[in-house]
Amino acid sequence: MKQERWNAGLIPDQTGRVFVVTGAGSGLGLATAHALARRGARVVLAVRDTEKGRRAAATITADTPDARLEVRHVDLADLGSVRAFADALRADHSHVDVLVNNAGIMAPPRTLSPQGQELQFATNHLGHFALTGLLLDLLAEGVDPRVVTVSSPNHRQGRIAFDDVDGERAYSPMGHYNQSKLANAVFGHQLHLRLAGADSPVRSVLAHPGYTATGLQKGTPVGTVRLLYGRLLSPLAQKPADGALSQLYAAIEPGVRGGEFIGPGGAGELRGAPTRVTLAPRAKDAATGRRLWELSERLTGVRFPPLTAG
Repeated sequence: MKQERWNAGLIPDQTGRVFVVTGAGSGLGLATAHALARRGARVVLAVRDTEKGRRAAATITADTPDARLEVRHVDLADLGSVRAFADALRADHSHVDVLVNNAGIMAPPRTLSPQGQELQFATNHLGHFALTGLLLDLLAEGVDPRVVTVSSPNHRQGRIAFDDVDGERAYSPMGHYNQSKLANAVFGHQLHLRLAGADSPVRSVLAHPGYTATGLQKGTPVGTVRLLYGRLLSPLAQKPADGALSQLYAAIEPGVRGGEFIGPGGAGELRGAPTRVTLAPRAKDAATGRRLWELSERLTGVRFPPLTAG
């Protein structure tokens, strides 16, 4: 990819296409939904807080009065909510062109999901794993269909503690955030291998936003993380509209191939125009991929259509 200043103005017309963006009530998700709506896409704002989602939709329509938006509730930490969202979407749509697995939480005190999993692993990984599996047949009916899973440079510091994935014996807020971001990377890569092996039309692509000023860091209740990311480093951060470029590029650029990881091209991948970046070797480890996939199917109860194992 030639390094150049790709921007949202280069997105081609998306009229007739359906995008589902999780976490679209603010930050990167809102910026992604806004950019797509400007280009004519129908965008499903998949949000935990529907009132916040309606405010986000109002922000978009104030700029783009003819925006085609749907605000739909989903709590990715709650697998019952994920299934209800998928069922309702299926009732109203015959296809989905792109699913952007964007939503995430960062470094809360140890908390469990309604199904008993550590909240970051449940929200950032398991909810998106389940949602992708439940929507995969709708995606297969789309035009140039893609699943874009948003990870982080932090996946390179992550380890998946398969013997204590929920942090019952040892919990670190940032350590478990890094674990969840590695799980995103492993999932996106493993999904690519399985889709390609099954000759599926759906592409799995990974993206990360670099360092972007969103509510993710400022909203964390962990004081040191909030101080470091929310205050001390904030002058270095990109605006959400710039941070969202990597996932937008991954979602719509024709030259993007399945399995690629798109991130900012500047120093340290903190900011800059989207380009291909490198996954950590552990994210591509076959044994880790199979183990995480099997664990995720067991914990979510969601089994994907038959796909060749990576």
